[in-house]
This record gives sequence, structure tokens and C-alpha cells, in this order.
Amino acid sequence: MAIYSISDLEKLSGIKAHTIRVWEQRYGIINPERTETNIRYYKDEDLKLLLNIALLKRNGLRISKIAKMDRGEIEAKVAEVSEINFEYGTQLDALTLSMIEMDELKFERIISTNIQQIGFERTMLEVIQPFLDKLSVLWLTGSINPVQESFIGYLIRQKLIVAIDKLELHTGPDVRKFILYLPEGERQELSLLFMHFMLKLRGHQVLYIGQEMAITDLADVQKIHNPDFIFTMISETFSKEPVHHYIDHLSKQFQNTEILISGYQVVAQEVESKDNIRVLHSLQETIEFLDTVK
Repeated sequence: MAIYSISDLEKLSGIKAHTIRVWEQRYGIINPERTETNIRYYKDEDLKLLLNIALLKRNGLRISKIAKMDRGEIEAKVAEVSEINFEYGTQLDALTLSMIEMDELKFERIISTNIQQIGFERTMLEVIQPFLDKLSVLWLTGSINPVQESFIGYLIRQKLIVAIDKLELHTGPDVRKFILYLPEGERQELSLLFMHFMLKLRGHQVLYIGQEMAITDLADVQKIHNPDFIFTMISETFSKEPVHHYIDHLSKQFQNTEILISGYQVVAQEVESKDNIRVLHSLQETIEFLDTVK
């Protein structure tokens, strides 16, 4: 059983700590327990209840009305709202709940409904990608545990692989060829898989060689396939050393290939496009570039 501080509840639910305390006193909605040193802490059930309340409140229900509902009524109302409301905050709340509760059925219902309504690419851009951004913050602040992150990451990965598999393979002399990989130490597999989907959707050939790839291994693939582009992301590695040394090595190793670089460290260290290196500073910039590639 996990335990949470009031700060964790605030980060996960978006409800201010002061407001949570007021609700405790006025409505008795959540009753924290205390350690031997009199520090408040909350359990899984408290977090789930608060996430449900946050979702309902965002959808117009007054806290005074919610306080009169029992937990079964609250959960039923949440299920109803999640299925009919495609508002940004509601979807994030519902996905966060599915992660905290490790509820695959709830995740499936949310994502499948979105895919039917707006398609897979928009679901990734407007629902899953913002959720992954939120997940990164929660992970860094210690508000979620590795099991919850692994659970939700696996479900998203499944969706991406199925979507990629459904797309037509494109080959031939007029088809642009991309190699996708992650350097040693990087874990952005979901983002790389989404890049695979977007490229294949746009009619390009994709050679996905995955994670933990050394430059020497990349060179072997380059000799066989001679790609037009190599794409990678650098977000977690090179945080304590200049990333441009690695990028310069790539540039010299693959002089006849345009190298597309994205990721937090590339942006944070202000790497600039030059020679055969193109820096993509955001997902939106990446999509705009892909739409220009013929």
C-alpha cells in the first residue's frame, strides 16, 4: 500500500492543499491518518476518491453535492462523465485514475472512445502526449511509483504497436527512408514508437532499431540501408556533460545523411542546427517538418 503526502495529492489531482484541508474540515470527505510524529498522510483510497472528486468538480458538480454522494455513486458518475466528455482536463483526470488504480478496462474505454471519435494520431497528440508530460512530472516528484508507471507505459506501448502494424508498408526508390533509434541510456521508447507511427502514416519507410544503440551499431545499419534520415532523442543522457560532442560525432560519422535530433537535453543545452544536423525543438515542430518531407 502506497502512502501520500498532501503535496502528492495536490500534484496528482490539481487541487490546492489548502482546498483539500478545507474540504476535510467542512465536509469530512477525506480523513487523513497521522504518523507517530503527527504528520498527515493519505492512503490509496483517499487519492482515488480525490481524483474522482477533481474530475466531477471540473465537470460542473458542486463540492457540496459531491459530499452527499457515497463512493459508489461518485464512481458511477465519473464513469459516465469520462465516456461523454472529451474536454482536455477530464481525459487527463480519467487516465490518471486508470494509472493509480491500475485499471486496464478504464484505460481501454477512455482510449478506444477517443480513437473512434478523433483518430489515433489526434488521440496521441491531444490525450496521451499531455498525459505522458504529466507523468514525467509526477515521476520526478516521486508522486507515483515504478509499478504504476510501468503498467500504464505497457498499455500505451501496446496501442502504438497495434496502430503501427495496421499501417501499410511503403518501399521503393521514391520512398524516403528513416532510421529510428535511441542512444545508450535513453528510455523514451513511447515517443520513438509514436515517431514510427507518424512516419509510416505519411508513407515513409521506417527502420526501427530501438534502444541502447551504440554509434558503431548504427553505422552497420547505415551501410546496409543508406537512409535519407536518422532520428533520435536525447533527454536523460548527457545531463552532466555537453551533448554537442555526441552530436558532432554523429554528424561526422554520417555525413551523407540528415540527422534529426530532439529531446530535453538538446533543447536545454541550446544545440543549434548545422551541417547535416537538424534540431527539432518540440513535437509540434517535428510534425511540421514531417509534413514538408515528400
